Amino acid sequence: MNEQPLPDIAAQATHHDLPLDWVGMAGIALPIRLASAAVTATVDIGVSLDDAGARGIHMSRLYLAAQRLVHQELDVPAVLQVLDDCLSTHQALADSATLTLRGEVTFERPALVSPLSGWKAYPFEMRARQDGRGVSIELQVQVEYSSTCPCSAALARQLIQQRFAETFAQKPLDYLEILDWLGSTQGIVATPHSQRSTAILQLRLAPGCVDLPVLALIDSAEQALGTAVQTAVKRADEQAFALANGQNLMFCEDAVRRLHHALRQLPQAAFRLKVIHAESLHAHDAVAESHWNWG
Repeated sequence: MNEQPLPDIAAQATHHDLPLDWVGMAGIALPIRLASAAVTATVDIGVSLDDAGARGIHMSRLYLAAQRLVHQELDVPAVLQVLDDCLSTHQALADSATLTLRGEVTFERPALVSPLSGWKAYPFEMRARQDGRGVSIELQVQVEYSSTCPCSAALARQLIQQRFAETFAQKPLDYLEILDWLGSTQGIVATPHSQRSTAILQLRLAPGCVDLPVLALIDSAEQALGTAVQTAVKRADEQAFALANGQNLMFCEDAVRRLHHALRQLPQAAFRLKVIHAESLHAHDAVAESHWNWG
């Protein structure tokens, strides 16, 4: 029996001449490596359909291009190769190609004082585009930290001062008595409120970058904030965390300014920041944003 060629409907002309901004696939599961960590990512990949008379693109060619990333280290050359494949397999059809990856990258993080360590997941997203103007690659990472309100801390200190005056104003001061009082609930009558907070960091890579600086971005942000959420802890670590919070009181405005300064030290073409303090005092969030050269 003679084999007949399989029909290629996508190669037919359309009855409605119209170029399309983007055609592709979304939500492809793909195992990759990012910063030497194994990640199961979801991938969106597509091209523009600039030939107004063409009925469709070749989806399978995009899927095969994305497979180049399987189990290999995700870096800029690998991303550029995928974008080149998308355009070279759609010559005369497409003038631009995009690739987006989303997932969570997991790193082992040490405790503050004890020898313990644990694993922490950081949501990330990488967006890449190639068109007639060149290539643009953006990296987004989400970092969680603790924020203690400076206003609440000042109000708590004032209440402690008032209780101290009420207790010791009319009696001679005794060192040991005061020491015991400071360690009691009668002495420390108020504590400031803090909350788990989130920083969303978007970095547009500078030309010539080879690696995706996800770990450098996370480390820079956590060092600038000083109160990254912890994994495994002992009481000594919890006490060190309380000290870190007390020494790093910050409104959302303070946090975003710290991060802005830290990201200026990294090699990049532009960045955009957003911090969200999930208030424990209010039923709403406190939010601040900043950017540099984002355009």
